[in-house]
Amino acid sequence: MKSTEVNKHVSQAFDAFRRGWEKEFGAGVPLPTFSPATIGDFRVRNRATRVDDVAITDLHGTSAIRTEGPLGGPEDVVRLYVVQRGAWTLGGPHDSGERTVAAGQFLLKHVGRPSHFETVPDTRAKVLVLPAAILKPLLGNRVITGRADTAEMRLLTAHTNMVHTTMPDLAPAGVRAAHSTLIELTKAVARRRFDDAEPLLTPALAQAAKELAESRLADPDLSAAMLARELNVSVRTLQRAFTAAGETVISYIRQRRLEEARLALTAPSGRLSVSELAAHWQFADSSHFIRTFKKHYGRTPTEYARSTAD
Repeated sequence: MKSTEVNKHVSQAFDAFRRGWEKEFGAGVPLPTFSPATIGDFRVRNRATRVDDVAITDLHGTSAIRTEGPLGGPEDVVRLYVVQRGAWTLGGPHDSGERTVAAGQFLLKHVGRPSHFETVPDTRAKVLVLPAAILKPLLGNRVITGRADTAEMRLLTAHTNMVHTTMPDLAPAGVRAAHSTLIELTKAVARRRFDDAEPLLTPALAQAAKELAESRLADPDLSAAMLARELNVSVRTLQRAFTAAGETVISYIRQRRLEEARLALTAPSGRLSVSELAAHWQFADSSHFIRTFKKHYGRTPTEYARSTAD
């Protein structure tokens, strides 16, 4: 393929990104001016959602992203950057306030004027734009940084993931609740603690526990106690959050392990034996795994594997 054809294709990718951004956010959250190199090699996936005056954007840039040129007028917003992979640098090389948010870190601050930013290739990050009127009195001029795996950040991240999924189906009351939770959890990040007795945060707590459990399903130490410890709440508080959704922590973990075992039974190659699956997904023994699997799916693991192979 010729170079001109490649540039034309990637420019179309940037145009699609820009149209999607403007459709979701309108003029309320304008795009910055990107460098020609960024536009010419634009390989960025994004997921964007607006909740009233809050904008949530998840970005995964295979290519680097860099802004340049005029910065525009003053701003009055609060921004939260959460970097899961790569690095996000705020400010230019000649800016005395330049800061880099590394993988596994977050940065929260009030923004009074726009600044340039740059990412390295293969950066994955979440950026929230929030109203200053509510949060600036708490933040002042502080720049708050820390680890992205704190309990408060886990809850906020889990809630934004839920918002991305549920926003199209929310009624006005649901949108207000989602917005209020975003604000309260951002305050919790700034204070480095959250009120585990606040009913508004219950769904986010349950979702954060589920996302944490997902990453540790094969861990023999996975339990309600471990999840509660990681999220800095009591086991009782965590159990209440799950009960509100009609389930328990243990039943959720067991169900997810069964689902993963079921998927493994249909793997086209490298299929584990029943005893190996039982051990990998932390069942007491093969007999326990077989009984539990049959109760849930109506067939033994061997019968299920045969039925999918037919």
